[in-house]
Parts: sequence; structure tokens; C-alpha cells
Amino acid sequence: MEKIRTCLVGAGRAGEVHGDVYNFFIPDSKIVAIFDTDVSKAKNLANKYNIKEKFAFEKFEDALSEVEFDAAVITSPTFTHCIYTEMSARKKIHVFCEKPMAITEEDCNKMTAICREEKVILQIGFMRRFDAGFASAKLIIENGDIGNPLIVKSVGRGPGLPGKWAFDIKNSNGNLAEVNSHDFDAVRWLSESEYKKIYAVAKNSKNPEIGKDYPMFYDNATVSATMENEVFGLIDSVCPCDYGYDARAEVVGSKGVLFIGSLQECTTVTCTRSKGIVTPQTLSWKKRFHDAYIAEDRHFIDCIINGKQPSVTGEDGRKAVAAVIAANESVQKGIPINL
Repeated sequence: MEKIRTCLVGAGRAGEVHGDVYNFFIPDSKIVAIFDTDVSKAKNLANKYNIKEKFAFEKFEDALSEVEFDAAVITSPTFTHCIYTEMSARKKIHVFCEKPMAITEEDCNKMTAICREEKVILQIGFMRRFDAGFASAKLIIENGDIGNPLIVKSVGRGPGLPGKWAFDIKNSNGNLAEVNSHDFDAVRWLSESEYKKIYAVAKNSKNPEIGKDYPMFYDNATVSATMENEVFGLIDSVCPCDYGYDARAEVVGSKGVLFIGSLQECTTVTCTRSKGIVTPQTLSWKKRFHDAYIAEDRHFIDCIINGKQPSVTGEDGRKAVAAVIAANESVQKGIPINL
């Protein structure tokens, strides 16, 4: 069987995470091209993966015209996702698109429609669904072991801010999109329902210098949601979060409770009289969800090879975007927003 030829669309942090997975962990795939508007980043990854620099491109249209590939892995800034998806699909190229799916619901719908029309796969990058802990929790809920879900709380706190382009909420939908899209998806997925009402508050507490140029920027927020099945959803966001990377969830059910994730990087605990109890905390999202990234990228390649539809769809991406937009509207208006 020939390997699935892949182009990395974006050579930043997320691009390298996926690039490492495709290059080192998925034998059925092969990176054949890398694109980034900062071509030096594309060349750096090309060298890392032993790809000739002539296959590192500054323009995506050049990659499309000069190299044949089967799949595009889009990790570029959010406002570019729609156009790069369209360009790929029109060439019959399958698309993996990192979260957030797009800036607007209109663009999300356009992306889904184009991929459906061209009969190519569209998978959205919600890697928590492929994490062993989250996947196990989902099965426990479905089996009824904790009864009916009552409250779903999701924590998303990142150690470092996204790129400067994301400071402008018009380009990114803010940190609730860039950092917390995973949380909006997790609440919906674990509650097994859709968003009905959202109330959110946010402020800039840690980055006053950013606020001078971007007055709508915020670095911490809380979201309270009511789902259609009357489950309550709670999301809290802090970015940057000085103590490390923190992605956890809690599901309170009518018969019990689920705790998903941990602050601890490993189970090693040191205890001394001088320092007390010490255990290393998780510092990087790359390390925390390393296995989940491998699992979701394998799923994408498997869907291409076997002609299956992915378990995380464009509709999942759109619904997370809709919830983020409602949360930002609530922040700005100071009122709950009905979806």
C-alpha cells in the first residue's frame, strides 16, 4: 500500500506537533511538502524531517501546483482555515483542520459543504476526544455508571499566549477560541447535548500592555452554560497560566462523579522534611496530549485509507465556534446569550 502523502499547512508550534506525529509515528503517511508564510519555519521543519528545501513553500498555491499530495494538515492562523480548506478540497485533497475551525459559522458551513461536494474527508482537531482518560470517561457516562450528567466542568489554562495575530479578537475570537475551543467541545461531548444558553465574563488581568493596542483582549474568563438537556456546563480559562499547562474536566452525575486529567506530569512523588511533598507538574500541552495527537492523526489517515468518515466532523467544529461566538457576545453585552 502506498503511503498517504501529506502537506503541512503551517509550520508553527501545532504544525511541528503534527509533523512529528506524521514523520515519526505513522508509517502509513509521508510528509512531502510544508507551507508557511514564514518560509524559514517551513525550511526548518523540512530539514528536521529530511525533506528537500525545495518542498518548503512560502505560498500554498505553489505547494498545490508543484507537489502531489493526498492530505493537508492545516495548523495556520484561524482566519486562514476556510480558504486553505477550499483550496485543498478543490484539488480533491483531504483536510485535517486544527481548532478553532474558523472565525464564523458561515465559514464553517462553507468548509463542510465544499468537502462534501468534492467528496473529501474533513476532520477537526479536537484531540481530547482521542485522549485515553477523556475517552474512558465518555464510555463511563454512556454506560450510566455515574447516572445522568448534572454538571460538566472543563478547565483550559495555557502556559503561553498564542501568536500576536490572535490578540485581535476579530482575527481569532479571542482566547476562548484559541485556548478553550477544546473545552467548549468537551462540555458538549460529555454532556451529550447542545448549547442552549451561555453567559460569560472575561477581563485582561495579566497583560495590560496588550490591552493598550487591543482593548478587547482578555486573558482570563469563565463561562456558564445551560445545555438543551438541562445539564449545566462550566468553563474556566486562564492564559497565560504561570504554573504550567492545565487541562482537566469533572462530570457530576446523579449517582457519582468523574475526574478527568491531572496537574501531575507523572506519578512520581518525592517527600522530604525540608521540601515536603513534591511532584512534577505538566508544563506543555504537547507532552500532556502526546498520545492523543498520535491517535487523532492515525484516525485521519485510517479514514482516508478505508474511506471512512472521521468521528470528529465539521459540524462538531461549527458548534464549538458558535458557542465561542455566543460567549464573546455575552462578555461584550454583559447578558446571557441564547443559541
